Amino acid sequence: MHYTNTGAPQPYGEGEKQALLNGLLNGSIKTLEPTYDPNTGYHYPAAEALVGDAAKVQSILNKLTEEEVLEAKLFDKVIYCPNCGSASISFRYCCPFCKSFNIKKSSLIEHVRCGYMDLEENFQKDNKLICPKCREELQREDVDYRKAGMWCACNDCGKSFDIPVPEHYCTRCHTTSNFEQATIKDVFTYTLSKKAKEKLSSNMYLVAPLQELLSREGFKVETPAYLTGKSGAKHNFNLAAHKKNPDKLVVVDMAMSDAGEVAEQPVIALFAKTFDVSPSQAFLLAVPKLSDNAKKLAELYNIQAIEASSQEQATAALKQKIK
Repeated sequence: MHYTNTGAPQPYGEGEKQALLNGLLNGSIKTLEPTYDPNTGYHYPAAEALVGDAAKVQSILNKLTEEEVLEAKLFDKVIYCPNCGSASISFRYCCPFCKSFNIKKSSLIEHVRCGYMDLEENFQKDNKLICPKCREELQREDVDYRKAGMWCACNDCGKSFDIPVPEHYCTRCHTTSNFEQATIKDVFTYTLSKKAKEKLSSNMYLVAPLQELLSREGFKVETPAYLTGKSGAKHNFNLAAHKKNPDKLVVVDMAMSDAGEVAEQPVIALFAKTFDVSPSQAFLLAVPKLSDNAKKLAELYNIQAIEASSQEQATAALKQKIK
């Protein structure tokens, strides 16, 4: 038997990443959505609860998105103060002439019959709309009269205008800023990407904590691993762990089923490989569980079944069985 080091890249092993991925993989989080805080802006409480350190969450999300593990979808854009970094921003409309936000907004009305146009307040008389030019009462919008747009007047400088100038006001440090000065950041929702789901189907993520466990137990671990059997044929396992003192080889394969139970075929396939390789222990990680017939075959073939739907369950079961 020859133990082959494939040099394959290691799966995500950092504790914070694993905690976050586990929440997405076990279904406790379908979509990671942000929650708005008026002082700090958007954050991700569900991710913070899993990671344990709110300050690390965004960098982890960014890294997993770069690695195409997570798919980011634009949720909002947030304006931050360029002076203090606060997201507590008030939006103001200002006079384009004197920059005062003490302005008054009014509607323009046009009398269809005579063509007279003025501010709506100048048409108001005794709770009715009366044309100041021809004195006719206006009763039906889009028949007697139409809204012709908006008009603004500055209460400070007295000038009138149709389009105000937007301004951002920080309620924390009282700094005003415009569009050019403002810091604007994208906010996303996150879901597992299609690529990550494909990797999950090829067993990468649920096998990762098993790799970490076996490494802590003193094994040299490869995932995936290629072992050469007595016949000379090479066999692929999702994970293989070897320890020299005492000499011990552990192999793990994983099988998943959308139907709720893993059938007998993965058990038979693992038995055929272990018959040639002769490991000390062989485990089949079944997600979420094995069928009754598959359990009987596993027992007959001396294959130890681990039934799990989360990383915690898989790790706890393997830890108990290898000891």
